[in-house]
Amino acid sequence: MPNKKIPFSGFSSVAIHSGHDKDPNYAHLTPIYASSTYVFDEAEQGMRRFTGEEKGYIYGRWGNPTITEAEEKIAALESYGIADKHGNAIELKAILHASGMAAISTMLIGTLKAGDKILSHYSLYGGTQQLLETVLPPLGIEVIIVDLRDLNAAANALQADDKIKMLYLETPANPTIQCVDIDELTILAKAYNLIVAVDNTFATPYLQQPFQFGVDYIIHSTTKFLNGHGTAIGGVLIGKDVAHMNGHMTKLHRLLGGNSNPFDAYLLTQGMKTLEVRMERHCHNAMEIAGFLEQHRAIKKVNYLGLPSHPDFNTAAKQMKHPGAMLSFEMAGGLDAAKKFIDKLQMCIRAVSLGTCDTLLCHPASMTHFSVPKEKREQYGITDGLIRMSVGIENVQDIIMDLDSSLSPS
Repeated sequence: MPNKKIPFSGFSSVAIHSGHDKDPNYAHLTPIYASSTYVFDEAEQGMRRFTGEEKGYIYGRWGNPTITEAEEKIAALESYGIADKHGNAIELKAILHASGMAAISTMLIGTLKAGDKILSHYSLYGGTQQLLETVLPPLGIEVIIVDLRDLNAAANALQADDKIKMLYLETPANPTIQCVDIDELTILAKAYNLIVAVDNTFATPYLQQPFQFGVDYIIHSTTKFLNGHGTAIGGVLIGKDVAHMNGHMTKLHRLLGGNSNPFDAYLLTQGMKTLEVRMERHCHNAMEIAGFLEQHRAIKKVNYLGLPSHPDFNTAAKQMKHPGAMLSFEMAGGLDAAKKFIDKLQMCIRAVSLGTCDTLLCHPASMTHFSVPKEKREQYGITDGLIRMSVGIENVQDIIMDLDSSLSPS
């Protein structure tokens, strides 16, 4: 069989075949390498591997063949179709973590020091916001929150404080589905020599590729759409400075111990193979459902980037292939109406998380963002009547039927 690798012309081909090397035992799929350590033929070989002179695996926390395939596949998806200033395909390095929060932690600790500040925006994932506002300050790292949809506000913040070293974006944001302009904000940030990091979990590389706008890091909770089936927790940090990622960031990742494991990496790899076909169905369903909800008398407001009524409609159209599979909506009856609605669901699932094949709904104020003080939640648009919805790939009419029945006052 020929070993020559042809360039892939489509996203699904990359999702299925990238990162995969022929198994020495001719297994069709890369096996789950359930080994905590790896042997050396001789002492000299061990020495060469520890110094980096020879490639090879040493210890499970440091790397694993199953994990490597998942990392290389994600890097290939985020770089697909993107060229550098010389016209060459960009090269990326991905490091798989035990969770999205572990990936964010590695990135923050690996790039910031005491005295540095982060510029970010409203409506971040609750865990991220808690990390920025409660864990980092005792380490001497502060966060400044600004509505980054207002470029003047972002520019004013940067002009006012030269200790800001990082711009941290989450777009679309959780759970209000706010969208910020990655291109314009990155141009502004680079004028001040800032590091730019983007959480791309909601969009996935199929809908949005922040590296084309010059960002430095991308983070995913791979638990979500990349895995796609709700079977494993995981996170990934991807960087474009490959030498830095292979050096400092890899060493830090190993020391912090937030490594993934072979079984979760295997499930992730299989899930990513269907990313394109799943996202097409997710997005089709979401558009239909957003239109249905916007017309329903029980709904006060729908947050979906595919609706012209969304204030960030044009921004999303500029940088996303499709508005996506995530939406949120505010019940006209507030908290009581939200609880009754969720309790009446028959097919759709009452659960946190997102990106699975089935439709998931949750109540952010009491679940994903329960740790955020009420006044801040409301300032960010996370009201007591807000419901977050991860639209699944079921038959869309069945989803609408369940929603309509659950929204009924009877």
